[in-house]
Amino acid sequence: MILKSVFLPLMLLLSLSLLAEPAKRVYVSNEMADTVSVIDMASQSVIDTLAVGDRPRGLGLSPDQQYLYVAVSNDDAIAVVDLQTLTVIKKLQVGNDPESFAVAPDGRLYVSNEESAQASVIDPDENRVLATVKVGIEPEGVAVSPDGSLAVVTSESSSQIHAINTADYQLVKNIRVAARPRGLAFNGDGSVFYVTSEVGNEITMIDSRKLSVIKTTTVAVNNARPMGIVVSPDDNTLYVSTGRGGMIAVLDAKTLEMKAKVAVGERVWGIDLSRDGRLLYTANGGSNTVSVVDTVSLDIVKTIEVGQLPWGLVIDD
Repeated sequence: MILKSVFLPLMLLLSLSLLAEPAKRVYVSNEMADTVSVIDMASQSVIDTLAVGDRPRGLGLSPDQQYLYVAVSNDDAIAVVDLQTLTVIKKLQVGNDPESFAVAPDGRLYVSNEESAQASVIDPDENRVLATVKVGIEPEGVAVSPDGSLAVVTSESSSQIHAINTADYQLVKNIRVAARPRGLAFNGDGSVFYVTSEVGNEITMIDSRKLSVIKTTTVAVNNARPMGIVVSPDDNTLYVSTGRGGMIAVLDAKTLEMKAKVAVGERVWGIDLSRDGRLLYTANGGSNTVSVVDTVSLDIVKTIEVGQLPWGLVIDD
């Protein structure tokens, strides 16, 4: 009994020690430059540029924060970057034209394969495809619920959301939304998720247990093409990038009412929030910049030049 009481805390300490310290960096994929820009959050400046492959787009971090994953669309692969050395250590073969993906809590990757109308489930440690799931035409956005039980995928040309049970990789429901759905985000407890529809100019709130639409709204921004979406840590606010609209739309997460809008750069696409929710970073594809927005004042506190056609970004903090 004494041995057991000592052994369990030691195992817990060992598992915690395997987690990498947050690097306090922002990683930005530059689609036309074939690179990832590395931004230091303290100085708000680019400190490195990584060559990762042909046409990088979606980004994600491993649960232990040791690796950055980069969807390299024209290589049909996901590049794995060691965040200690900032070098590509391998490439995962994940099917045709990976555009976006989500990292599940167990470390598995759920990848949208745009050209083959399927989602692939990848074990990154073994570099192995565990399953493929047939979805709609031109799958794009992917998200996994906080408890890891549900994966959802948008299909642009089918105007649908596809819900996948991660226990057996079975498609459980297709949900119709407005034209050309793109981004997805769950709230903190996973009870709802949100979808952006680019051409339909809508935000849809969906009950993740009933898999039914709760409500929708249009985005009141000129030329809005809703793309990326993130939820604030307190689950009260949505931040939506509007593509050609050049704005971030700020919405009430419960009512979907517009609270504010912030002008950033041209063709704003990928977005992410700092862990404390205080800073929002936006990838401005048409401006080749990243905007840093203070979410309290809604002021732009810094504009950072990056590579050509920034697409996505992820924060390691």
